[in-house]
Amino acid sequence: MKKTIIALTVIILIFGFNSTVFCADSLKIGVVNFQKILKESSAGKMTQKQMKEKGDVFQQKLQDKKKQLDEMKKTFERESLVLSPEKQQEKQREFGIKVNDFKKMQQDFAQQFKQLEIQLLNEIQKQVFEIANKIGEKEKYQIIVEKKTAGIIFYQDELDITDQIIKQYNLKVSKIN
Repeated sequence: MKKTIIALTVIILIFGFNSTVFCADSLKIGVVNFQKILKESSAGKMTQKQMKEKGDVFQQKLQDKKKQLDEMKKTFERESLVLSPEKQQEKQREFGIKVNDFKKMQQDFAQQFKQLEIQLLNEIQKQVFEIANKIGEKEKYQIIVEKKTAGIIFYQDELDITDQIIKQYNLKVSKIN
């Protein structure tokens, strides 16, 4: 009787501790590199192009405004010798207002640019997550994580499904365009 209890206990302990080993074989994990998708997918490249174009437009407007301010400053410096003190103060005040308007314009452009960037990245992220969900369901992944936000330091290359997502994302984008 004691031998059977000991044998049963040993069997339970062996299978109890090794159950995680048996389960580990069926665990399927995927890793996605969102930065790589932004760099290499056609939608990511279009977004980068769109951001660059918008940034160039903002930059050109700021340069034009800065040129106007520089011209105004040069004119003021030339005329300051012949202007009365009251006129000098008035011109200086006008110039100060223009400088403040320029700084406000810079801040507005930076805020608009940041909002555009967030909007475009959120749209890409939403579409990538939809594709990752479909791949996860189709290929029976237990978990798919994003490399950077998950804080992954190391993973085996076989776990990376980024290229697969890029292919499907490019197909989806090409069908839309």
